[in-house]
Amino acid sequence: MNSIPYLHRVLVFGLASLALLIISLSSVTKSGSNDLTAEVDKIFAQYDKPDSPGCALAVIKDSQIIYKRGYGMADLDHDIPIKPDTPFHVASVSKQFTAFSILLLARQGKLSLDDKVQKHITELREFAQPITIRHLLHHTSGLRDQWNLLIMSG
Repeated sequence: MNSIPYLHRVLVFGLASLALLIISLSSVTKSGSNDLTAEVDKIFAQYDKPDSPGCALAVIKDSQIIYKRGYGMADLDHDIPIKPDTPFHVASVSKQFTAFSILLLARQGKLSLDDKVQKHITELREFAQPITIRHLLHHTSGLRDQWNLLIMSG
């Protein structure tokens, strides 16, 4: 099986489902939790099958999780269903969302793109040349890629 079209379908499904869910839940969260459960389950019913990739989701209202569930399969080859706590390797899919969130925080004055990274990630050791948030956003920090580090470590 060619994995690129499969991964593309999964990504498109995920993004389309997220958009649909956000639109659909804007009115549902005003009603009771039974209505919420039914509405969310209805949105994902066609993917909640043993032969379909799916997703894990949580609905958050007033900083509280009011509903969480997994739909479809995490691993089609090994019949492993998705649960609310199933970990996903999102890889580079999350980069643009992280960058956008950081830019929003900078716009709100909660951080500066020129802050040293250690101001926010205290576990990171100091380097000879300071690394800023701006460096991370532009991939100019000089930090090695995680996969290269794994290869180097054996």
